[in-house]
Amino acid sequence: MVPDKLTTSAQVKQTQETLLRLRVALNRTLCGKEAVIEHVLTCLFARGHLLIEDLPGLGKTTLAKGLAQAIGGIMARVQCTPDLLPSDITGFSIFNQQTRAFEFQRGPVFADVLLIDEINRATPRTQSALLEAMAERQITVDNQRYTLSDTFFVIATQNPCEHHGTYPLPEAQLDRFGMRLEIGYASKQHEVEILQNDVIIDLARRREPLSAILEPGMLLYFQEQVARIQVVPCIQQYLVDLAHATRQHPQVHLGLSPRGLLMWQRLAKARAFLQGRHFVIPDDLLHVAQPVLSIHLGMESNADNILVAIIQSVPVPIIDS
Repeated sequence: MVPDKLTTSAQVKQTQETLLRLRVALNRTLCGKEAVIEHVLTCLFARGHLLIEDLPGLGKTTLAKGLAQAIGGIMARVQCTPDLLPSDITGFSIFNQQTRAFEFQRGPVFADVLLIDEINRATPRTQSALLEAMAERQITVDNQRYTLSDTFFVIATQNPCEHHGTYPLPEAQLDRFGMRLEIGYASKQHEVEILQNDVIIDLARRREPLSAILEPGMLLYFQEQVARIQVVPCIQQYLVDLAHATRQHPQVHLGLSPRGLLMWQRLAKARAFLQGRHFVIPDDLLHVAQPVLSIHLGMESNADNILVAIIQSVPVPIIDS
């Protein structure tokens, strides 16, 4: 049962135990990628959206399925191709001969976790169909608005090695994402575990799906708790100074936008929540800096070096204990 307020030590302990079980379940789904899982949960609890840019076959779809099952939500998957239409994502109205009226057929966007596979293979017109959904958690079809799930979460993927027949995401759409992540190859040890567990996991999934870790309404409750995490003025000033540093760096042609600034704060609050704190510290901002800034800044090359230089150029505030 979801508590009304997270006030007592017992409730705090219960929350941390639930988060631990959620981490364990997702780490079984994506073996050996604890840091990736932590970033995914951070993005989810911050009510952001996730862009995964990596090679095929590294577990992006498996991660999305496992996440949807763990939070007790519905997952939908869209494989992007150049002939994909906006209505294939949002849905469309169809005429019912019996009722003599148009009826709206919901598209995959009405899921809790929406996996958009190879998003850069869809045309800009189709990509734009996601903008309203990602920003407002609603869509408009035939001048009629439809509300999406309160916990609507997009995981979009793209292959960095294939550029023929692709449509790069514009800055306006990239700014709707909270993070950009890379999964990377598993270690040799974890790849052996993947091979050993293949048959066991496959048979288990055929018998019964993975049970949900979160009870109904608990994800929304966690997201509300994240919104209540405290950010003291000196931390907010530090965040603003970092944003201004991105706009003044000579190798950054597109600095952090106010929307990106807000998302950075939300992700830092989510990271503090996952660490069991009710307040943000500078380390929370720095922990999520790379996946946040890598998608919200316009940089031509040497992105990692530029991000390090920007962060080092701003003094870290000292918080009174």
